[in-house]
Amino acid sequence: MSVDDVTPGATWESLRTDPDAVLVDVRTDAEWNFVGLPDLGEAGKQPVLIPWQVYPSMQVNGAFPDHLRKAGLTPLNKLYFLCRSGARSLAAAQAAKAAGFQHAYNVADGFEGPPDAGGHRGTVAGWKAEGLPWRQR
Repeated sequence: MSVDDVTPGATWESLRTDPDAVLVDVRTDAEWNFVGLPDLGEAGKQPVLIPWQVYPSMQVNGAFPDHLRKAGLTPLNKLYFLCRSGARSLAAAQAAKAAGFQHAYNVADGFEGPPDAGGHRGTVAGWKAEGLPWRQR
């Protein structure tokens, strides 16, 4: 199932201007707690936190589409899926689309993006590198 990549900047703009736009962060509890979260306060929103894989086993969350519905999301929402670097979020967006959420997008390069030359994330591409608002939990 084909899912479009959207830059973090375009995602932020949609979250700020479209009442139907929602950011779904599919990372693990550990990542939310230790790496940080997008801060959507300026857009009057909070990210929806639903792990794609369950830590520590990292098994795919088989109830993922149900969790989207339980969070109050509908096929009318524009769902932007975010993970660390864009791989899990792509799989999550594909699963959401297959479950009837037609407006599912992958946030390209995720929250931290790829590692830089020194092996550190958050400096080359992604939400943090683009200077978008985020906070520690």
